[in-house]
Amino acid sequence: MFQLIETICYEKGAFHRIHLHEERMNRSRLQLWGCVDSLSLAPWLSIPGPLKTQKVKCRVTYTWKIENIEYEPYNPKEVLSLKLVTDDSIEYAYKSKNRDPLIRLLKKRGSADEILIIKNGQVTDTSFSNIVFLKEGTWFTPEFPLLPGTRRTDYLQKRMIFPRNITTEDLYFYEEARLINAMRSLEEAVSIPITSIY
Repeated sequence: MFQLIETICYEKGAFHRIHLHEERMNRSRLQLWGCVDSLSLAPWLSIPGPLKTQKVKCRVTYTWKIENIEYEPYNPKEVLSLKLVTDDSIEYAYKSKNRDPLIRLLKKRGSADEILIIKNGQVTDTSFSNIVFLKEGTWFTPEFPLLPGTRRTDYLQKRMIFPRNITTEDLYFYEEARLINAMRSLEEAVSIPITSIY
């Protein structure tokens, strides 16, 4: 069966942005399996003792019901360069456990650390994160990502970042880029020089 995942950040004694993960999970359950009930994640989440003082990646696998929950210490992937890779047909509207379309594109990164996926001329996401760009003190994020992440949603709601149509030609008007996802905040993310996107 088609399986989806939610990756939830546990840090400093708490699970973060649970309500946004639940919203996405229940929206997906409704759209894919017609589930009109709502599942709550909180009763299912419990950090193993040895991990309680660490930053932990909690991975929830689900279909119409929760299938599995795994916990592991978070080891960030260092990304200092991005390769532009075009795929006008890629779809990743649901956070699927099957990442084959993304892995196929990742194999085209060459000497870069990661890819930046271009669809119909528009900047979207990397293979594992949303992206934000700095211009004159303001952070912007592509208006049409492949998958709207929970941290991206949180930042948009708080007006910490702003959506914008970003084409490949626009990239070089920005000052730097950073990658954000459930585990990686804007403040923690490494600055990627625009000259390292090619």
